[in-house]
Amino acid sequence: MGAPVRLLIFPFRVLLFVAVIRPFLAIVLGLQARGRELLPVAGPAIVVANHNSHLDTAVLMSLFPVSLLGRIRPVAAADYFLSNPVLSWFSRHIVGIIPVQRRRAEGSAEDPLAPISESLRQGNIVLFFPEGTRGEPEVMVDFKKGIAKLAERHPEVPIVPVFLHGLGKSLPRGEAIFVPFLSHAVIGESVRFGVAAEGGQEAFLQRLREEITRLAESLKVAAWL
Repeated sequence: MGAPVRLLIFPFRVLLFVAVIRPFLAIVLGLQARGRELLPVAGPAIVVANHNSHLDTAVLMSLFPVSLLGRIRPVAAADYFLSNPVLSWFSRHIVGIIPVQRRRAEGSAEDPLAPISESLRQGNIVLFFPEGTRGEPEVMVDFKKGIAKLAERHPEVPIVPVFLHGLGKSLPRGEAIFVPFLSHAVIGESVRFGVAAEGGQEAFLQRLREEITRLAESLKVAAWL
């Protein structure tokens, strides 16, 4: 997509978030956010969160000032979001996703994390769901190793944990009917791979999960874990 087209699309993206998405999240979901000051103000950076709903991406994007929308790049499954031309265009150009292949062809040497690394090198703020897919409402499952591999490749990049609550009840996986439900986003202190480097990727994954669990406990909803 050329620069003139990007210049035309960006105002539409800003308008969508300011006039539609943010009012919807604030009024219908009553979204409350804690720790906004801990969010990155520039890239490269990675924001990670638990994943229960398609609303998760919209919530994370809405936490940032509109001036940063052009730098926010959510990681999304190519097999789903590029499945038809209309969804593909909207996902790429309005949402700004980084499409990744969840399943590689047998014998393929393609690196599914390469587009994410390239986006980080471009100074973007990447949104990443380490569970890999949406789970059952308000249930967090084991993190896949993708986020640990990224952290190891980019040890200088801060990784900001976020706990999302309530969105899995508003629009859970497999449901098309939206149900209003009070929602929260709690942002934590950033972590880097170097802190857990001695234990490798497994130690980093454990620490990241512990950080998000701690954020969940701060909302007194740890019973779902």
